Amino acid sequence: MRVKSSLPEIDAQIEKLRERRKFLIVKAGERFARAATKAGLVEMEIPDEELDAICEEIAARFRKAEKGNAGSPAAATDRSGARSVGATAKGHHE
Repeated sequence: MRVKSSLPEIDAQIEKLRERRKFLIVKAGERFARAATKAGLVEMEIPDEELDAICEEIAARFRKAEKGNAGSPAAATDRSGARSVGATAKGHHE
């Protein structure tokens, strides 16, 4: 049988989870910043509204791909679409 947790223990767990969440958000931001830099987006003057719309389109594309390939093991590893986007942008800056 499980031992009941005290309120201070629960508060400590909540604080650890908040710290972990902040860490994951920072890491995700760094990941996307690297991708944007590598693609040359940092050097472009793209309005925030347009950049937001572009990101939403990309997210929708990948959500659609996840739903369509949910049972396929290749769905988790196939990132050919992501590479082609970077390759296209990279070609313009070389």
